[in-house]
Amino acid sequence: MSSPDGTEPPGRPNGEPAEQEAATRREGAAADQVAADSTEPRIEDLVHEDSGPAPRFGGLAEEHAEHEAAVETVAAPAAPAETGAKLELGAVGHLGDRLFSGLARGSGGVVVLIVAFVGIFLLALAIPALADDESNFLFSRIWLPGGDHPQFGIAALFYTTLVSSIIAMAVAVPIAVGVALYITYYAPRRLARPVASVVDLLAAVPSIIYGLWGIVFFAPVIQPVSHAISKVLGWIPVFKEAANADRGTVFTAGVVLAIMILPVITAISREIFAQTPIAHREGALALGSTKWEMIRMAVLPYGRSGVTSAAMLGLGRALGETVAVMIILSQPNPIAPWDPSIFAGGETFASKIASSAAELDTPAKTGAFIAAGLVLFVVTFIVNSTARIIVARSEPGARRRTRRSRAVKQGAAA
Repeated sequence: MSSPDGTEPPGRPNGEPAEQEAATRREGAAADQVAADSTEPRIEDLVHEDSGPAPRFGGLAEEHAEHEAAVETVAAPAAPAETGAKLELGAVGHLGDRLFSGLARGSGGVVVLIVAFVGIFLLALAIPALADDESNFLFSRIWLPGGDHPQFGIAALFYTTLVSSIIAMAVAVPIAVGVALYITYYAPRRLARPVASVVDLLAAVPSIIYGLWGIVFFAPVIQPVSHAISKVLGWIPVFKEAANADRGTVFTAGVVLAIMILPVITAISREIFAQTPIAHREGALALGSTKWEMIRMAVLPYGRSGVTSAAMLGLGRALGETVAVMIILSQPNPIAPWDPSIFAGGETFASKIASSAAELDTPAKTGAFIAAGLVLFVVTFIVNSTARIIVARSEPGARRRTRRSRAVKQGAAA
């Protein structure tokens, strides 16, 4: 072959043409491959070899597995080295907290036990007397617990107790709320504190003083009021003038009871009204309300539950008041017909038990009076329970919770 310029290519170093040189290279490569094959061990030789470790196959898979293990080792957080002993936390709470918690729980338990023991005591001693009673205990007005044929009922006692307490509540609650509002929002600061102190001092007057003052001084003063009411409302049996009118009437006892429970209701109502949020009061005034409108829209709704609690507390005292009522009320003739008028005399549960304490000489009589005390205990318990229910329903958000629970019940029923 000639070069592009027409001259012959130069000769090879060994003087051989190009085709021979290519053949020589192929022969050399084949010889090198044969030599390599003779030096590498064969698989059959490795399998049948008795000594040495077993051959490993799948090298790429093993390398991949080793790589994944290394990556996981790097990614996993290293465990913190312990620098010292482990920190052990002690029990939460101090000795004083545990003691106070135990005393508080114990006090609550003691009160519950006292109430339970009183109820059990009254019930245990009243059952034998009630079993021997030959009259209707709930609807009879006869009170002859002695003798071989005891007859006693609580209808008259229950009526007088209930009516005198209602009169006391009707008189005391409006006056107490008015006094509390005056002290809290109307009275000047220099006058509010002395008036509040005087009202609170009324609670410190003993019951016997109220009784003596009521029958000696107050009964003659209020007797014209009784006659005026009888003239206007005498056609109603409750307000008719009694045949043997006396100063010691149920009406007089009820008004004196109102004066006795007035400090309790006033003090609690005053504290509740003073706690009305200032945002509610200032917001009502900012909208243009007068002071009375602010009280009607902000103060009274906020203090409704507190006033209810105060009224129920005063009612409890009115139901159980003993000495003052015993001194004021004139005892009716046992054989005379019963008079339902509030301008007649009568006896309450507490005054009957106190005035007849000298007659507790036999188990039968004692059981009769204890049965009357059991009724008073149950009535007081019902009054307090009712008050708690009213207060719970009067609290802010109570109606919203009631509607929510009612909706949940309706949804569950559907």
